Amino acid sequence: MERMSTLDAGFYFADSERTPLHIASVTVLEGPPPTHEELVRTVTAKLPQVPRYRQRVRTVPLNLDLPGWVDDPNFRLSYHLRHTAVPSPGGPEQLRNLVGRIMSQRMDPARPLWEMWVAEGLADGRWALIAKVHHCVVDGVGGSDLITVLFDLEPDPPSGPGEQPQPAEDPAPSKLSLALGGLGQSVVAPAGALVRRLARLPALPFQTDRLREAGQFAGGLPDTVEHIAHPPVPSLHGPTGPHRRWVSLEADLDQVKTIRRELDLDYTVNDVILAAVTRGFRDLLAERGELAPDTLVRSLVPVSVRQDAQTLGNRVSALVVELPCGEPDPLARVESLHAQMARLKQTHQAAGADALVRLAGTAPTMLSLASRAVMTVARTLFQTVTTNVPGPQFPLYVAGRKVVALYPYVPIAAGAGIATGIFSYLGRLYFGVTGDFDTTLDLEVFTAGITHGLDELASAVPKGNR
Repeated sequence: MERMSTLDAGFYFADSERTPLHIASVTVLEGPPPTHEELVRTVTAKLPQVPRYRQRVRTVPLNLDLPGWVDDPNFRLSYHLRHTAVPSPGGPEQLRNLVGRIMSQRMDPARPLWEMWVAEGLADGRWALIAKVHHCVVDGVGGSDLITVLFDLEPDPPSGPGEQPQPAEDPAPSKLSLALGGLGQSVVAPAGALVRRLARLPALPFQTDRLREAGQFAGGLPDTVEHIAHPPVPSLHGPTGPHRRWVSLEADLDQVKTIRRELDLDYTVNDVILAAVTRGFRDLLAERGELAPDTLVRSLVPVSVRQDAQTLGNRVSALVVELPCGEPDPLARVESLHAQMARLKQTHQAAGADALVRLAGTAPTMLSLASRAVMTVARTLFQTVTTNVPGPQFPLYVAGRKVVALYPYVPIAAGAGIATGIFSYLGRLYFGVTGDFDTTLDLEVFTAGITHGLDELASAVPKGNR
């Protein structure tokens, strides 16, 4: 049985009926939609490359150790492949409503944690593939790699073997063996690790790089705590219920790159995107009557700490960035965001947070309780999530049909009343924005503000900067 990482297990334990923690991609493709048999053949050929899609979660009695992955002896592909249709005329609004309903449904934890929905009936003969997977399986960057694995890079790829891999012949471990192994992991292993660390104490002064990074991380904490002390915007607390609202928009990636280049070569595409999202919140809060000159919205910004080619599992940390929504000057907003990101990276806040998460894995018994507690505490730390994942800039295909748009879905949980995912594909930026169904009826105001934010930056940046 392959164990989860600490972060994967945290996502698994934090999942509930009111906060289902799955991520997804909403892919729009050229028509006609494939038949069920075509889709089965396509997915079957890819399954050997994604073993997690045939595995389910196995927990340890009393949570004495981290959960693990075991082959599902009752795996049925037909359970995970589903068909539906949007009502005519099949425009963006109909697709968004469908995505909101599908994402409101929690997945069965007793089965492999993924689903694929084919949605027919889009305008111009198009169709959508909604791929849903639990966050304990993969993070955003890994999900981008997973898309490349599941999708084809040409319209007519060489045919695969077409045979589904068989479950492992070894029986799954018994509850007793899991409990005994977990007891060793929770008690014996930490004690032995402590002894080994004490024995290595004289060598610590020579670990200059680690000590310097630890000192920089500690030095950045007071600044982080000061930001957290700023009172949050009341209406952005969430979520409040299990049902989800999802809206989308797209933008020109070249426009964003031009803005970045004209601002300063040290700026990043992510700085520009965060500035546009800040304008979105500025417009939203003005509409709600909550905008003031000192209004700040704290956003959790996931940062990948993935250092290998492993696709599955979560290797992500996060930074907390203050979006200066009360600032009327678009250039001042992007300058503030760039300075914050640079300072947070310089003090290794993401690496430090990743180390703390790994440390939490030494106490698996407490992790299931701690995951829910962290969700509660997080309500005071941030009010939104903004995650930007670079995607492939080459065409993708499914069953011979070309992908024409690729939107992300990001869950809302803890303090995030609104979550924004951004995915780039073929020169375009695709935004997917998630909110609570009952308390975010005005998400379109937010997405329109993002578009206005990009346009005002394009008009405000001094031309010719290099």
